[in-house]
Amino acid sequence: MTTYNTDYILEMNNITKEFPGVKALSNVNFKVKRGEIHCLVGENGAGKSTLMKVLSGVYPYGEYEGDIVLNNEVQKYSGISNSEKAGIAIIYQELALIPEMSVYENIFIGHEIKNRCTINWNETIAKSKELLKRVNLNINPSTKIKDLGVGRQQLVEIAKAFSKNVKLLILDEPTAALNEDDSENLLNLLRELKEEGITSIMVSHKLKEVISIADTVTILRDGRTICSLDASKSEVNEHTIIRNMVGREINNIYPKRAKKESGEIILEVKNWSAYSNELGRSVLKNINFNVRKGEVVALAGLMGAGRTEFANSIFGNLRGFKLSGELLINGEPKDFKHTSDAIKSGIAYVTEDRKKEGLILIHDIKNNITIANLKSLSSNGIINENEEINVANKYKDDLTIKTPSIEQLLGNLSGGNQQKVSVGKWLFTEPKILILDEPTRGIDVGAKFEIYTIMNRLIQEGLSIIMISSELPEVLGMSDRIYVMAHGEITGEINTLDATQDKIMEMATV
Repeated sequence: MTTYNTDYILEMNNITKEFPGVKALSNVNFKVKRGEIHCLVGENGAGKSTLMKVLSGVYPYGEYEGDIVLNNEVQKYSGISNSEKAGIAIIYQELALIPEMSVYENIFIGHEIKNRCTINWNETIAKSKELLKRVNLNINPSTKIKDLGVGRQQLVEIAKAFSKNVKLLILDEPTAALNEDDSENLLNLLRELKEEGITSIMVSHKLKEVISIADTVTILRDGRTICSLDASKSEVNEHTIIRNMVGREINNIYPKRAKKESGEIILEVKNWSAYSNELGRSVLKNINFNVRKGEVVALAGLMGAGRTEFANSIFGNLRGFKLSGELLINGEPKDFKHTSDAIKSGIAYVTEDRKKEGLILIHDIKNNITIANLKSLSSNGIINENEEINVANKYKDDLTIKTPSIEQLLGNLSGGNQQKVSVGKWLFTEPKILILDEPTRGIDVGAKFEIYTIMNRLIQEGLSIIMISSELPEVLGMSDRIYVMAHGEITGEINTLDATQDKIMEMATV
């Protein structure tokens, strides 16, 4: 009989998982000690999510090779319900909550508290209050999920996990969509849960958070275990993690670009305001803003400051705001009635939510790259398929999209490669102004470096970029000028050479 180390709550031994034409995991070994916070890191496509799906039963026993050992017993999960009964709970980046239902209904959905055949709502609400208190969330459990911010929704997910008597909590990119305060609250909660004996596995690309919270860091690369680093031995630092993640030295994640004099103003808005009928209030107020040819202008600010609303308003007014003010392209006044008008005028917009709004994951790379400019490939309503293939292959090569074929379904690509496809889609419209909304959200440090390199190349080619980013190091590392927004207004403009994180935050919190 095989014996296992009782210091470990989990051992995954020689895990191999294959998809058609791709070996996603190759003899991966992953061990987690009881009561620790264990971070799992690696580039997009390294196999992190696949490994966690094997662990949680999304990929059941028989669809992978190797052993899962939980509490010294080999597990053979046939589905998620089996792993949940064993005390494993996984919380994905895309939260599995129902917006129109209450907090208490979401917490106990699927395992309702019943008196024979009827649900005991009084006990459900009482238990929900206890669970919410445990995760430091002071809200009425009758509140609908849609009325909560993302940070609070994340805590409801954790409360939901605790309603199932969780012993091992897995969080996949838990802070990707959170602001700094919500992120810190979540990390503090994980520290508190550690004191209660709860073991956590956190998958994250945010290395500063990883370094601040991890007891152990395991690094995957190309579907293989590279190493595990012990924080107690001072092994966990940014340089070591990056070197092992990407397999090479990256001494400066923000690649330098040759500075040159910016050209003439290519886009300008004057006294620009937007009113939302849906919200019943103004979302943008008297904004004055300009972009010159060949520069990166950053829009910084806290979540809810109005940055994405601004991008939507100048890209054909996607949200249907009531607009006032002037929009000028190359000094010529514009009044866009539709996104197609903005595209014709040389504006392209890479949305912050590539999965829901930017790309069609069930279509292939070729279709996604060409969809925004099919007219250029068509004659008499018929698409020239050979030319479409040539275009898709061009952007695959130009943007170093890692894929065996442009026929690959987009949903099978890593986040970083999906983001490159999203950029390629809009470059095919031949824009003069490219709006990048959170261009590196949810992608790893190696893919970020590649995106930044692409940005620098586009600037050298004469493109202008408006970059919306919540990551202040990214704002400082990649922009020439910075506008700061708060409450729908521009609260400051600063040259990057004179900017600091403190100065930006002062302007963002007025």
